[in-house]
Amino acid sequence: MSFIRDVPTASGARAVQIVHKQGRAVVGIDHIGSAHDDAELAALRRVAAERLHHPGQGVLNLDDGAVGEVPVVEEVRGGVRMVGSRSQILWDVLEQGHRDLGFDRLGDEVFAQVALARIVEPTSKADTIRVLEDLGVRVPALRTVFNALGRCRKRDYRAQVSAACLQHATKAAGGRLGLIMYDCTTLWFEAEHEAALRKVGMSKERRVDPQILVGLLVDAGGFPLAIHCFEGNKAETKTLIPVVRACQIRRVNGGRFSVGQVGVHAFGVGHGELGEGLLPVRGDLAL
Repeated sequence: MSFIRDVPTASGARAVQIVHKQGRAVVGIDHIGSAHDDAELAALRRVAAERLHHPGQGVLNLDDGAVGEVPVVEEVRGGVRMVGSRSQILWDVLEQGHRDLGFDRLGDEVFAQVALARIVEPTSKADTIRVLEDLGVRVPALRTVFNALGRCRKRDYRAQVSAACLQHATKAAGGRLGLIMYDCTTLWFEAEHEAALRKVGMSKERRVDPQILVGLLVDAGGFPLAIHCFEGNKAETKTLIPVVRACQIRRVNGGRFSVGQVGVHAFGVGHGELGEGLLPVRGDLAL
């Protein structure tokens, strides 16, 4: 990104510069000249604007005017002062995707802000405030963010988001899901003591730290349908059926579908265990 600025000099004049940035870092500064009055300052700024414009380069119009119009910048004594910036296009795309997936059914603006900010930069709850400030959107207070996370559990946002994901995937598949896939992994904690969910269990990495199990259900294209957490000492073979049943696939499809899992034979899941209309993948179809 490059922009024009004017700064005071030791002699009392105004120096016009073109500043080049990558992210937050300044990578170069082009000095255009020094102005001693408003007329010279305006002339130097026009020269700087011409240098910024390359032949064949289009103009990204963010106003309501005709495409290709250059927005007019008001010249004020002492130069142009930038009071803020906003990543309008990026934020609009994120919000539109949020609505297209049906997540706006939650009706929680703060929760949506936190979720979308973490797509831009995964970070802590407190640092999410900084990400939102960098994007130029309205920033909630940190306590408001924590209150939103409390509502997330109280109102069972996970179930509502899963329902929206299932509806979106079913619609994209023409009204019927033919195959869903499931896998389970572990998340371990550097903690000495166990808790209600955090337990010491079987670890593929042979860790002895407390852990939890995370099960993810996706459609044939990898689109997530549901995610669930289990106690760290729970057998993986006991996690598939609760996840599938919680998703209530049968009510959406009105017919049969297949369930695949890495090493599905180890689960030993039969037709009766999955329920009517739910079929496990067998043979070469086991993914």
